[in-house]
Amino acid sequence: MAVLPEQHFQVKMLNFARGRSQQRSTRSMPFAGVEHHDPKRKGGFVGKILMVATLAALCIIVLKQSPTFRTPSQFSKHEEGVTHVLVTGGAGYIGSHAALRLLRESYRVTIVDNLSRGNIGAVKVLQDLFPESGRLQFIYADLGDAKVVNEIFSENAFDAVMHFAAVAYVGESTMDPLKYYHNITSNTLVVLEAMAAHGVKTLIYSSTCATYGEPEKMPITEETPQVPINPYGKAKKMAEDIILDFSKNSDMAVMILRYFNVIGSDPEGRLGEAPRPELREHGRISGACFDAARGIIPGLKVKGTDYNTHDGTCIRDYIDVTDLVDAHVKALQKAKPRKVGIYNVGTGRGRSVKEFVEACKKATGVDIKVDYLPRRPGDYAEVFSNPTKIYRELNWTAQHTDLEESLKTAWRWQKAHRDGYGAS
Repeated sequence: MAVLPEQHFQVKMLNFARGRSQQRSTRSMPFAGVEHHDPKRKGGFVGKILMVATLAALCIIVLKQSPTFRTPSQFSKHEEGVTHVLVTGGAGYIGSHAALRLLRESYRVTIVDNLSRGNIGAVKVLQDLFPESGRLQFIYADLGDAKVVNEIFSENAFDAVMHFAAVAYVGESTMDPLKYYHNITSNTLVVLEAMAAHGVKTLIYSSTCATYGEPEKMPITEETPQVPINPYGKAKKMAEDIILDFSKNSDMAVMILRYFNVIGSDPEGRLGEAPRPELREHGRISGACFDAARGIIPGLKVKGTDYNTHDGTCIRDYIDVTDLVDAHVKALQKAKPRKVGIYNVGTGRGRSVKEFVEACKKATGVDIKVDYLPRRPGDYAEVFSNPTKIYRELNWTAQHTDLEESLKTAWRWQKAHRDGYGAS
């Protein structure tokens, strides 16, 4: 777990004082139980005691001069009128956009991320935008370490958790399923246990339409049976089940948002999607389109052209990230104790992969080369949402529904950040 500079200073000083005390105790041991009155030794012994006492006094003076000794961190105490939100995975694509929106809405934000998929550069952008004291802190930690997670909760006064942190590639999940069950299901359990132990009462859980699998009927409603067909969807459904089981005997406020394929970026160009280069093979179609447009890869590989759809390619519901984080904020505002809300977050309209590629060509102005390949394991033909419930209960509806415009926004960020967030 990363330690804030002032905390680090205190730990170092306390350890130094403790070390002197241990040295004194060790050196005193030969004198124990021995009646030997050597004036020189007695004088030396008294001198050592005075030296240790002086050092201890100096340590106390220095610590009292430290701001964190005089007043607790603003993140460690509840403050009237301020909602402190823990954003797990807040250095990632969706999590960073959510953190930006929360900060704009005057929430206090703590980001916890192990940076395995996220970018510290995104955190630096947020820190530059909101440098005021008590607005944003970043903690480098892995949610799989229950002891560290417990420490984070004990040292911070969270009012709510937005749990984004997760690996999230369908193809990768079929190749390394255990990684997905551990990272998604097990880590969610760790977070939930910490929330219960420390009295954090509100959870906004980032879930996915992959929990539905390949339904027989479209569009998907919240009542559609969940029959996931890949480890990613299965791991997310298991996490949902754990949350729902726990909520039955708890006064926790729970919101589960099952969203569809995320595209776009911050309209003002401050944040964007910057996946790890080694994960390009498993990444979102938008990232692959942009890589092809920039010449990073020779062309776009469309996997599957024989699905039972109007043009043979998969149909998906593409939701702009700006709309998605708006749904999270509305869910947070509407969350109520002892209540569970489950919502699909989508546009209600399906677009085929071929339609998406054509929109990407127009957005980038590049005639992207397309190779058609066999199906990818774990994929399904058609998935799009019925967002009626979230509109009715949270007054949310997608605003950025022009596919080409969302891709243009994302493309502007990609062109301005050819190395993602760079080496930052």
